[in-house]
Amino acid sequence: MVRDWSSVFDLGDTDHEDLLEHFDRAWFQGNEYRYLSDARHGVERGTAILDDVVVRGYPSMPRALVLEPAVHEVFDGPVAVEEKLNGYNVRVARVDGDLLAFTRSGFVCPYTTRKVATTLDADGFFEDYPEYMLCGELVGPENPYTEHDYPEVDEAAFYVFGIRHRETGGPMPVARRRECCVTYDLDPVRHYGTFTPAAAVSTAKETIRDLDARGREGVVLKSTDGRRALKYTTSAIHRADLEHAFALPFDYGRDFIFTRVIREAFQAVEFDDPPDRVRERARKLGEAILLPAVETVRAVDADDPVGETHTVRADPEVVEALLSYFRDKGLELAIERDRTEDGERVVTFTKVARSTRDKTAYYLSGGTIDE
Repeated sequence: MVRDWSSVFDLGDTDHEDLLEHFDRAWFQGNEYRYLSDARHGVERGTAILDDVVVRGYPSMPRALVLEPAVHEVFDGPVAVEEKLNGYNVRVARVDGDLLAFTRSGFVCPYTTRKVATTLDADGFFEDYPEYMLCGELVGPENPYTEHDYPEVDEAAFYVFGIRHRETGGPMPVARRRECCVTYDLDPVRHYGTFTPAAAVSTAKETIRDLDARGREGVVLKSTDGRRALKYTTSAIHRADLEHAFALPFDYGRDFIFTRVIREAFQAVEFDDPPDRVRERARKLGEAILLPAVETVRAVDADDPVGETHTVRADPEVVEALLSYFRDKGLELAIERDRTEDGERVVTFTKVARSTRDKTAYYLSGGTIDE
């Protein structure tokens, strides 16, 4: 029997067939599934359909440029303050007995699924909560999506920041989610406490200063029912984003760059930086922009690959499936190292930034810009 998708997705007057047309198709372990790589008709990006099972995407989260007015605008009751980690967003669900890891776009990643299976003991949780999914951040080295390392993470770790109903996407309240993490021995993101909105602003600012000094990403503020949230990030992560973007200057859009600079401007005002601190921000921002761009031009001039470099470690077939997925997506991969350690395949590869490489080479050979 074909499931009535109109009973699952609240589409109003939109025909559910129109929504389903926007789902991409993929395969995992020989089974076809569909995933929504961009939000449509109020349905979250990353929503996946496996036969008649729905795994909802994780909702987008608004960002505060100025904490105090944003917090008072969004929250009218207690606010939980938690750390925002710099990894990649993963939803873990059990479907037909299999533990599957979904990336933000809804792709069932073979590498992430394998990593989660070896690092996360979630059998007890899913036995008691089979209709729920664990939402978390996979952080640490040896992953194919991000480059940020944490000193407390040796290989890879999964930190839970949300538990949601698999089909409806409804969140579990913060206190209950934290209790589940204790009960089932799941690693949670750091929780700084639950406060009134005014106290949450003060705590968030103090926390941001500490996280910034340690090069960490930021905070998430949530209503206690988990339904409303704001994110706010550190100056350190703004610079890290810019360093990454300007290492690949022709592959990242101007909007990406503009937003990071604007965040710094608003943060400098809200934190009431004195002139010398503003100048220090400006100096660091300029270095984050120029130094990686210079390194990239020199690398292209030397005919070295430029792009995002990652190392992955897993069973040989898992690594091959991951590399095949990237190639199927049209990515050019430069394999830097490929070896076997203790029966696992360890590959260091670069996702070649072709636009940056080709345009930089063009300008180095005498190409001009029309301005």
